[in-house]
Amino acid sequence: MKKENYDFIVVGSGAGGATVAWELTKRGKKVFVLEKGSDIKKLGTFLDILSFYDCNRYTRTPNKSKEGVTIYRTFMAGGTTVVATGNAVRCLENELKEMGIELQEELLEAEKELKIKLANIKLQSKGSQRLYKAALSLGYNMEPMPKVIDENKCIKCGMCVFGCKQGAKWTAKDYLKQAINSKADISYNSKVNEVIIQGNKAVGVKVEINREVFEYLADNIILAAGGIGTPLILQSSKINNSHIGRNLYIDTFVNIYGIAEKISQANEPPMLFVDTEFHQQKGFILSTFINRQRMIRFIEAGTKGMRLPTNRLIGFMVKIADTPSGIVYPDGSISKKVTKEDQKKLDEGIRIAKIILKKAGADPNRLLVTNPQGAHPGGTAALGKVVDNNLKTEVDNLYICDASIFPDSPGMPPILTIIALAKRLAKQLA
Repeated sequence: MKKENYDFIVVGSGAGGATVAWELTKRGKKVFVLEKGSDIKKLGTFLDILSFYDCNRYTRTPNKSKEGVTIYRTFMAGGTTVVATGNAVRCLENELKEMGIELQEELLEAEKELKIKLANIKLQSKGSQRLYKAALSLGYNMEPMPKVIDENKCIKCGMCVFGCKQGAKWTAKDYLKQAINSKADISYNSKVNEVIIQGNKAVGVKVEINREVFEYLADNIILAAGGIGTPLILQSSKINNSHIGRNLYIDTFVNIYGIAEKISQANEPPMLFVDTEFHQQKGFILSTFINRQRMIRFIEAGTKGMRLPTNRLIGFMVKIADTPSGIVYPDGSISKKVTKEDQKKLDEGIRIAKIILKKAGADPNRLLVTNPQGAHPGGTAALGKVVDNNLKTEVDNLYICDASIFPDSPGMPPILTIIALAKRLAKQLA
């Protein structure tokens, strides 16, 4: 273990952590990245994900809130970008600008680096094409999703949420590798328990590695452990701010499945088409989506989901900007329910999804709606409440760079915006 001083310690290696580490190292800063998970090499199957998804230790199913809402997150190099579906869209751009964070320059920079392209016909299955045409015929504004997927490498296995073994999808590991090549240090399987604070200044972190506790010192600490991990570290550090861990959102979603003849969405990356026309006024988006793995459908919808015929399955995801009313408690437990307002948004999205599915030829008597789920926790160290518009906390030299700083639920894929925030922060700090 290296016992030396660093310019920056970065906690977490997902979209925020990997980006800020790379941006700082290429500016000559001495950076140490601490990642709770491993550098996972084996990806692509249900058995693989048991080693990196946040699962119940006994049932090995994804952990839930006290109210029973499933919340997906991972512990691994690259964070949840590894199991994301390759979406790259702007979110909360205007809201952040109104609060003093202008990201236009950084968003353009990230969009160029990630080589974002609209999902094209090379990736599309007959199932999603049918839904797209059905939506247009009904007057809905369905359009291709911006993706960071190389269609020449993608084998259209439909298993993006298990990690891409083909390397066809951009992940934060791409930036992490560049940071390491630029002499950043990294330690895997390293759980940061708390920030070391002297006076009102962050000077290091306490880290648990193989049941031993180590202390690492740095001039600056950047927490990028995610919407659940970051508030837990802040709470353990005894920072007296009542907003920490509050206002949790998870971008709640449900999937609506239909059974059709001679078509499916099994052989394509998920979320190739999206309709955002209802996002601003009604708080939801629609996107073509199925989970092709039966065990995942069992987790989200029980035996009815598991029994659905994958080779005839078409469907939509309804994702909402949910009420930021959840809580992350210091013991790691989570309170997050679907409020009446959330359910109203879901119901309207489900209604429209069913109309399109029926138009596309799905059996109207066999439509299935899953239980509520969430995959983008954030809001728990919110801008204006826990950090200022420089992402600095009330503790000197302690910064936060992940979705926990979002002032509200975006209801949209957040990765691109988190990358832009990290680029902006690195420029300021360097």
